Amino acid sequence: MTIFTRYQGRFTAAQEEEMSVQDYLELCKRDASAYASVAERMLLAIGEPALVDTRTDPRLSRIFANKVLKVYPSFKDLYGMEEVIEHIVSYFRHAAQGLEEKKQILYLLGPVGGGKSSLAEKLKALIEKVPFYAIKGSPVHESPLGLFNPAEDADLLESDYKIPRRYLGTIMSPWAVKRLQEFGGDITQFRVVKLHPSVLSQIAVSKTEPGDENNQDISALVGKIDIRKLETYSQDDPDAYSYSGGLCLSNRGILEFVEMFKAPIKVLHPLLTATQEGNYKGTEGFGAIPFDGLILAHSNEAEWQAFKNNRNNEAFLDRIYIVKVPYSLRVADEIHIYEKLVENSSLVKAPCAPDTLRMLAQFSVLSRLKEPENSSSFSKMRVYDGENLKDTDPKAKSYQEYRDFAGV
Repeated sequence: MTIFTRYQGRFTAAQEEEMSVQDYLELCKRDASAYASVAERMLLAIGEPALVDTRTDPRLSRIFANKVLKVYPSFKDLYGMEEVIEHIVSYFRHAAQGLEEKKQILYLLGPVGGGKSSLAEKLKALIEKVPFYAIKGSPVHESPLGLFNPAEDADLLESDYKIPRRYLGTIMSPWAVKRLQEFGGDITQFRVVKLHPSVLSQIAVSKTEPGDENNQDISALVGKIDIRKLETYSQDDPDAYSYSGGLCLSNRGILEFVEMFKAPIKVLHPLLTATQEGNYKGTEGFGAIPFDGLILAHSNEAEWQAFKNNRNNEAFLDRIYIVKVPYSLRVADEIHIYEKLVENSSLVKAPCAPDTLRMLAQFSVLSRLKEPENSSSFSKMRVYDGENLKDTDPKAKSYQEYRDFAGV
């Protein structure tokens, strides 16, 4: 297979597959992933973990206290993040069950260079692996199940097509409401397409960054009127609206909000209703726009503390699921990180003296450790790396004692 045939094959596989609403409902009866939420699709993309019994490895048993460790192959190139990844997977697992996490913003909190952006990029790459189904032509990629009224249709859909009632919570977009009026209430005229999330095409994946306080407004999230279409449509017509906001583009997928708390507070308000109610208002006078996606935010600790200490932001604090992303404190993992950086640079073939990377890793880890009492920082570093110092340093404490003293 040449590079050209492989490329063409990938492109062809990612093309839309079209079907009727009836065929889609029949598919839902056979395959539950046809109506899966973004959290469920993330779990499918992440896959099942490999279980590692740390009791069989002396080094790992000292670090993880003989626990059974879950290692996810999808995150194999992220070193020293076992606890962080488990917290993220736990968030997706609870959100997939329809619990409170479904209504919360996933927020990665940590120091500069701790790996928050790498984690965010990995999650966006994973969401691209699992396709989803949407109404053809919908500017917000809305679910076909949004066409149905939960109060009227839930029982029939559950009995005939095995679709649980909790998947019928989303509303129709103003665009779909207008099409339904044009079709005279005949939903069979809608078509359903199978879409693949794409960072490049901004299908169910988008990125928002904070801008200047004076010129950034909520249109960065909710879209705005398309002035060119006002010649044809009235200002409050859904077809005159440009669904170019981050929430519009990322519906059914992931919205990454970089340095979220640097943005003006007025810009963040649509996130409250989008997460809590599953919809938000645009800038014009038509109905609410549905949102069934994940908001992924990350920033440094300084911005978080400033935001947290402002009493005006209390409404946001209860809607944030914090995952702390600390620095790596194990020398072996730090070495792996350096090796990955070198492999992706022009230095990959450059000569390197033995233990150069180890010395750099030790220096970095030592600079991150809190000075222990009655023990040396070097011994603490070695214990954190899983070494047994009983015979070499009688003053050395156990791994857990060091962590307790540091307040971890």
